[in-house]
Amino acid sequence: MKDFAHLWLPYTQMKTAPEPLVAVGTQGCKIKLSDGRELIDGTSSWWSACHGYNHPYIAAAVEAQLKVMPHVMFAGLVHEQATTLAARLTKIAPAGLSRMFFSDSGSVSVEVALKMALQYWRNKGKPLKDRFICFHDGYHGDTLGAMSVSDPEKSLHKAFRNSVIKQYVVDIPSEEYGFAEFDSLLAGVQGNIAGVIIEPLVQGAGGMRFHSADILAEIYRITKKHNLLFIADEIATGFGRTGGMFACDEAGISPDIMCLGKALTGGTMTLGATLATKEIFSAFLSDNLEDAFMHGPTFMANPLACAAANASLDLFGVAGGRWQVADKKENPSGTCHPTSDTWRDNVEKIERQLTIELEPCRSLPHVVDVRVKGAIGVVQLEPQIDVRALRPKFVEHGVWLRPFKDIVYIMPQFTISTDELKNLTSSVAAVLT
Repeated sequence: MKDFAHLWLPYTQMKTAPEPLVAVGTQGCKIKLSDGRELIDGTSSWWSACHGYNHPYIAAAVEAQLKVMPHVMFAGLVHEQATTLAARLTKIAPAGLSRMFFSDSGSVSVEVALKMALQYWRNKGKPLKDRFICFHDGYHGDTLGAMSVSDPEKSLHKAFRNSVIKQYVVDIPSEEYGFAEFDSLLAGVQGNIAGVIIEPLVQGAGGMRFHSADILAEIYRITKKHNLLFIADEIATGFGRTGGMFACDEAGISPDIMCLGKALTGGTMTLGATLATKEIFSAFLSDNLEDAFMHGPTFMANPLACAAANASLDLFGVAGGRWQVADKKENPSGTCHPTSDTWRDNVEKIERQLTIELEPCRSLPHVVDVRVKGAIGVVQLEPQIDVRALRPKFVEHGVWLRPFKDIVYIMPQFTISTDELKNLTSSVAAVLT
């Protein structure tokens, strides 16, 4: 494959970019290239392939569903994969999130959350509550609504800052004075604020910025003090990435609305979900059709994607799966999947190894910080360093890493071996040195 003339690649200056590498296969934690090289993937394909590539159990579940029904519209019709998935997600989600609206990507799940919040207040007779509080270094997706609640200056959306709806963008408070300011702001603008949206514990594409569970809990407390909706964007942090099933769990909070994507299907295919409380859902119940939620992606609740998600939940040990049995006649992969907290142990081991092996980078020139949270390791550099120029050097070391902004980061699959992770961390140290 040599002809790239018809491709338009994401986040890429097509005039100056080198030719992309051609992937011809994946397996476990590796990507095979057309020239025969294999790269250890340190990004989990944009943080989605939590169980590794080509997991036989997920593949078998999707194959079984493909033979029955690859897709059917989700309006006036439902299907078992979606109803099962919705029930299982509500069991493991933060308390109170009892309704599930499926979509076809993480960005769209954020769009759904914003529209849901806006119409919630309109249906309750408060249409002026039409703006959101969001945070500097935040990133919630590339669609217009999601861009409006992302950092308008430091995100990838700077070019659109005058085209999207203006929101209230503030720093994540970190001390008493900052929380007092946040409290004061919400008190002054709550008449036109629908809610607060945040990436809990880790701001992903905005620069892998971390904040503590205590800070998250206090932001939540102040938000609810002013009777505003709290929206948790767990697209990147959900499904074990920060150590717990969801980042909100560590802070002991239950959002009004939560967005999911990426690892929802184990990285097999695209699927998004927006979870809401009974109170949110009830505001849409009426004899008036205009009070209903008018949103419906064509491929929402795609049966293949839901089958992959259900299989992924099986691998996480979540009860209630269709194939959660050891009987080879009923189990699509012919073997029983893990039903324990093995993934938690794996994430803890990854966190320990990342902490030990990335720490020496702190003494290197141009390194300003090293931080680790769950299965996320970050080396932050001085802002003048062009980290994108480092990408081909990592390929030369046999690893796939995509530094951006001022960071080099590792977000591996939970199934990565100690040696594979060692290759990633040693490559970071070698290239930065």
